[in-house]
Amino acid sequence: MPDKIRTADMIDKDFPQEVQDVISANPKVPEFDPTLGIRLPAKSNLATPPHRLVTIGDSLTQGYQSGAISNTDISYPMTIAWEMGWDKQFRRPASFSSYGGLQSNIEYYLRHLEVRFGDKIDWWETAPAIFAVRELMDKNEDYWERGAGNNLYNPPTQKEINHNLAIYGWDIRDMLSLNAKLCRQRITEPKDNLLKQIVENANERVALRVLTTAKDPLGNWSAIDAATALGEDGTPETGGDGIETLVVMIGANNILSSVSQLKINWSGNDYQDLEAKKSYSAWLPSHFAAEFDELIARVQKIKARHVIFCTVPHVTVPPIARGVSSKSRPGSRYYPFYTRPWVKDEQFNPAEDECLTENQARALDSVVDSYNAHIAKRLRENRQAEKDWYVFDLCALLDRVAARRYIKDPQARPDWWIPYDLPAALQALTPPPDSQFFRSALDPVTKKAQRTTGGIFSLDGIHPTTIAYGIIAQEIINIMQQAGVKFYYGNNNSQERIGPVRVDFQRLIKLDTLVSDPPISLTNNLEIIGWLDEQLDIIRRIFR
Repeated sequence: MPDKIRTADMIDKDFPQEVQDVISANPKVPEFDPTLGIRLPAKSNLATPPHRLVTIGDSLTQGYQSGAISNTDISYPMTIAWEMGWDKQFRRPASFSSYGGLQSNIEYYLRHLEVRFGDKIDWWETAPAIFAVRELMDKNEDYWERGAGNNLYNPPTQKEINHNLAIYGWDIRDMLSLNAKLCRQRITEPKDNLLKQIVENANERVALRVLTTAKDPLGNWSAIDAATALGEDGTPETGGDGIETLVVMIGANNILSSVSQLKINWSGNDYQDLEAKKSYSAWLPSHFAAEFDELIARVQKIKARHVIFCTVPHVTVPPIARGVSSKSRPGSRYYPFYTRPWVKDEQFNPAEDECLTENQARALDSVVDSYNAHIAKRLRENRQAEKDWYVFDLCALLDRVAARRYIKDPQARPDWWIPYDLPAALQALTPPPDSQFFRSALDPVTKKAQRTTGGIFSLDGIHPTTIAYGIIAQEIINIMQQAGVKFYYGNNNSQERIGPVRVDFQRLIKLDTLVSDPPISLTNNLEIIGWLDEQLDIIRRIFR
């Protein structure tokens, strides 16, 4: 039966009761109106606050891509700042690009394999290829733990607070409670492990680069505290607001590891404990609501003229977990099982391959719906209290580009669904980008790699490509213009941009190395990434 008609066999009785309850409810309808139907009078005759854009979030806001944080300039906040004419002033952590960046950069590995082995690794090249990747991982580990990058865990204190306060891997509790002091305490003496060649405490090293400033010499500020300090820079001319637009995109990591690890562990009553919560992969709706309410209370104290909150995406849309076998119900959006994208249908064995079941996938999406309903409820209350707050339904955006779920299966589409209208520059690409896992093939005429599927998600199957970060930027820009934010050409604010501001996607296409210059290593489809994961446990290490 279609998923909009729920039946008892769709609910596993071993799910917590509140999870069973949200599965029984109707799927949430997206919030297409950022104002939630509540109009507010525009603030006029106020000067522009000194901090035009501040962002709080996780990997989606920091610019994580293909398994690593490497280039913070491709993040959606940086694209927004570029279009505002404020990119020179927008402060973000310095580039992490050395040796592929922090964590395991799959694109970086593939391009090195491509140079050495071409588009295919033959059986007699397996051992040298494994050694080649291990060598890259070892150099990366040495650089960040013992080499020039080692100052990440005790970085030189910068003077000013960053405007991009996002830190990959963080959930709501981390954003509320973790600070530079606690991150330093978590960093242990690194071990040069021959087999587990991954940077230890990579997340804490990144967090310190984001948080450590001369404004907080003791390291006691959380990211929320840092944003609050920026908000205090307002003047009577700015109405007291130090921040013009604050974007908050946090909460995905309260459920995302369920698909990255293909295992669900529902949160317990110690979900607010920074150590205990590490074992949980999905927060119960009541636990998420409590965390979000605390976040709301903290954001209310930040002096920002406009605030944009983002919804949590359905974690079953990214292609890191691919539906296999034929759908058991006509009109259903779910497959019987979800496993890694390189596992072929004919090879899949639920007794041997890591996987989630159809009912587990439905449960995760239903829980996300409950998260987003709570987000909308709290934002509606704040707009009714005349706070200029908005919602960006990121969940709906990703659902509208979901290729296998909706685009290829019209029967599964909910009544509200319409396809997302890609910008013209992206529609002109061959083929237009979609949400499937990234693949490329060698063009027999040009002898160059050609993207054949994907383009929305990078090679880790979860995080956006550069052009997809641009799509997020465009949607947030639309809301900012609705709020009355002005955009300018260049960095001198001398010429205001009139009319709708359109992201320069031609610029982003050139910056997107996956789209503009696909690795020929992927000619062998997903087999090389699957092989890397099988040999070196790449995916699990990235998202552990």
